[in-house]
Amino acid sequence: MAFTLLRTDSRTAARRAVLETAHGEVQTPVFMPVGTSATVKGVQVGALRDRGAQVVLANTYHLFLRPGADVVAGAGGLHRFMNWDSTILTDSGGFQVFSLADTLKLHDDGVEFASIVDGSKHFWTPEDNMAIQEQLGADIIMQLDQCTPYPAEQDFVEAAVERSAAWGQRCLAAHQRDDQLLFGIVQGGVFPDLRAESVERIGGLGFAGFGIGGYSVGEPHELMFETLPQVAAALPADKPRYLMGVGNPTTILEAIGVGVDMFDCVLPTRTARMGTAFSSTGRLNLRNARFARDFGPLDPECRCDTCSHYSRAYLRHLVTQKEMLGAILLSQHNLHYLLDLTARARAAIEEGTYADFLAAWKASPAADDY
Repeated sequence: MAFTLLRTDSRTAARRAVLETAHGEVQTPVFMPVGTSATVKGVQVGALRDRGAQVVLANTYHLFLRPGADVVAGAGGLHRFMNWDSTILTDSGGFQVFSLADTLKLHDDGVEFASIVDGSKHFWTPEDNMAIQEQLGADIIMQLDQCTPYPAEQDFVEAAVERSAAWGQRCLAAHQRDDQLLFGIVQGGVFPDLRAESVERIGGLGFAGFGIGGYSVGEPHELMFETLPQVAAALPADKPRYLMGVGNPTTILEAIGVGVDMFDCVLPTRTARMGTAFSSTGRLNLRNARFARDFGPLDPECRCDTCSHYSRAYLRHLVTQKEMLGAILLSQHNLHYLLDLTARARAAIEEGTYADFLAAWKASPAADDY
């Protein structure tokens, strides 16, 4: 398994590469749909393949609670369990655990937390987390780290950087499966010195790739980009860089421009379930009465099945009547939108025109709405 750089844009830091995993090649930059509980909500795996999805992300915390890692392992691993024969990435569940601040007990050895299902108490060490992710059997797995919110005091973030580095070393030592790529995670919040320290400590540990965590947790877009370019540039050039939890189109394209390779987010399917669609002119709220007699396509510039076969008026009808088909069709469209956007970004890098591609996006009507 390897990461091969094919081209770097001459006017930006955008990279075109191929990541080899046990279940095939991943062309980067790549957006990865989120299937938290081993399913991308409302979208069958065939529809994901048709839209060009290369990687699906699942979540260790949720699968640990239900149905249990032993059940998934008994089915032959996540690929067989969810009928997805391409690459899978599992998040360690650290973000979910640390979001439960009112039930959390943090120790240097690990973290104690309560189940959102039944309130039962659990304790994870980095070694436990690796064992669970090995049972799940994803191609790419993430170290257990301490996620920090925004805002957070500098001393709190500094302690998280220290703990995440120590846990990263333990995850590397505990991990046994050679058919899995283990990624480390950089923390540091919005503090440039802590980001630099985390990159130095995590970047030198020999991980197969690197997640960039602690962004997209409520901080302003501009504040993220005060430190993200330096973080990306300082990480090893021969390893993939994964900006965790980001699905905003403008943020994705700007992050590609500073050298990020991988992205994931629940945004396209979550907003779809709320009746919102991505489009070439910005977000469309299908609950709006102005669409009641609009018999045109959802996005005239999109060629997905939803836009090819269904009108805005019909989609609004489904949304307002709370028909499940509405969420399904909008989810498929929103996923197509981001998958197609990153495919066009890859093509622009190959052609040496990414700077122009990014500039054209920023000048488009959609850019102001994302």
